[in-house]
Amino acid sequence: MIVYSATKKEFSEDVLSNQIEKKILSSFVRETGNSTGKSEVASWQNSMRYMDTVISDSEIPDDVGIAIEYKIPQTSKRIDFILTGTNSENTRTAILIELKQWSDGIAISEKDGIIETKFFGEVNHPSYQVWSYATLMEDYNANVQYQGISLKPCAYLH
Repeated sequence: MIVYSATKKEFSEDVLSNQIEKKILSSFVRETGNSTGKSEVASWQNSMRYMDTVISDSEIPDDVGIAIEYKIPQTSKRIDFILTGTNSENTRTAILIELKQWSDGIAISEKDGIIETKFFGEVNHPSYQVWSYATLMEDYNANVQYQGISLKPCAYLH
């Protein structure tokens, strides 16, 4: 399930018109049958402005695909932001991006792939989190396997 899908150009228009979080919420409710809290809506509003700035690079074509809140089938895991298109070698590529708005209250843990957070305790490091999403998709998504889609996971902590 993809909550929001658009081209880079359409996404930028939705951000600039202050409609992005409303469109994501509307689609989220339609797709899941549930609403979500104000904090997640505020998170979408804030994070999508940052992502719009990131993708405004002229080397990223206007027709690149954008997916927001992609739910990995058979799990409760959602990928925050995905860019899709072809790379310079003409390989189908999806860049999976885990977004975090943390500003403080984060500490390094002695455990591999884990960090300590002020509010949530021990959690997966965002880079590890999105890497695990990519691994799930590589292992269980037929389109990724048979169409040779290259997955590139990363985290953006803005």
